[in-house]
Amino acid sequence: MRTVRSGLKLFFSGAFLSAIIYMQGLTAQTVVGLDNWFNRETNQKTGQLYHYLWTDTEWSGYSRWGEIFTSEGAVIKTIERPSASVLKGIDIYIIVDPDTTTESKTPNYILPQDIKAITRWVRKGGVLAVLANDAPNCEFTHLNRLMAKFGMRFNHVTLHPVTGTEWEMGACTNLPDHPLFKGVRKIYLKEVSDISLSGKALPVLTENGKILMAEAACGKGYVLAIGDPWIYNEYIDHDRLPESFENRKAAVNLTRLLLEKARK
Repeated sequence: MRTVRSGLKLFFSGAFLSAIIYMQGLTAQTVVGLDNWFNRETNQKTGQLYHYLWTDTEWSGYSRWGEIFTSEGAVIKTIERPSASVLKGIDIYIIVDPDTTTESKTPNYILPQDIKAITRWVRKGGVLAVLANDAPNCEFTHLNRLMAKFGMRFNHVTLHPVTGTEWEMGACTNLPDHPLFKGVRKIYLKEVSDISLSGKALPVLTENGKILMAEAACGKGYVLAIGDPWIYNEYIDHDRLPESFENRKAAVNLTRLLLEKARK
């Protein structure tokens, strides 16, 4: 009789523990870290950090993208140098437009120790999104040393130049069958660098033989690369863009894609 009772006790204890673990898994929030080390510009008028940050609510910021992440149940945070201990606390890491010497007097370049930490983190299951820029607005030399680990290289060019409000010069309409473009017919992508691929990296968006967006699996992780900051506040909605552009819908798709990859 004691053996039966002990067995039942162990069974229910194990079931209870499993239920706790399951519920923790349901309630655990994905943490999204946005770089503010390699991109660290200061507004000359206000003296405040700005440009592609969650906290920047002007056209130059990512506050609206941050709102999409939080509406999907994620936690957003801003991080500085991506050490192993810092990366351990996040699930998605976003690097945007690393500084050139014209943007910062002393840029924080992506150094070998940074590459080592980021690469190891991705291989263990981290999700990395890199939104670069066109030439000469992005520091390519050190960034490409990181991207080489994933079979990608941003090219020092400017595609999709747009004159004034000639919005159609930045239009992409031949969109592929990819989760990023589900239900999207047209996006705006202005002044973008293209990407050369090697190894297992794959194109996501190609136009006239030029790869504008790419992805790669790396170990248990995932990398997505775009040659432009793209969905910052100025060009995510229709403050300026005509109604025919669907950057917000694409931004929601992008957010969900990154979250899905992080939760696997």
